[in-house]
Amino acid sequence: MPAASNQAISLLREQIQAAHQLVEGTIANVTPEQAHWVPPGIAVPLGATYVHIVISEDGTVNGLLKGGAPLFASTWTGKIGVSELPPMMSPQKVGFPDWSGWSRRVRVDLEALRQYAKAVYAATDGYLASLKDKDLSRSLDLSALGLGKSTVGYVLINGILGNAFSHGGEISCLKGLQGIRGYPF
Repeated sequence: MPAASNQAISLLREQIQAAHQLVEGTIANVTPEQAHWVPPGIAVPLGATYVHIVISEDGTVNGLLKGGAPLFASTWTGKIGVSELPPMMSPQKVGFPDWSGWSRRVRVDLEALRQYAKAVYAATDGYLASLKDKDLSRSLDLSALGLGKSTVGYVLINGILGNAFSHGGEISCLKGLQGIRGYPF
């Protein structure tokens, strides 16, 4: 059993690993044609949704939380499996960038993206392993995103865990709309 002082971190690591397994299991049998299928309305193609899950986690953990360069801008530059990076945050505009146009243009190499995802997931787990429960309450300023003051715990639970589970569900739905089984179970 984990030390009493790190029970929250242990639980969070376990939950994030489960989210990664769900996303990877859901995307496992997707073909390039299915990844690039443009759904009706304003829904995002599932390949772009998968990119969003992974690149957002990379930027959040390696950029925001660790204060370094995300893998996509350092050791994985040009190797993440996308024809173009999504629009990034702008210091002139508060809030998240609009990815709708990008999501319909981007071409995704699923195998390369899966390899990048493995590196991102390993970096996330390494970061989590370095934390103590008290680190979850460290204050963060997310005003540039329109979210005000927050904490590391909030970002990990909502920005990583919640993002992976909710968008993993979108991928499952987009597969179902194409007549294939969504979740791997």
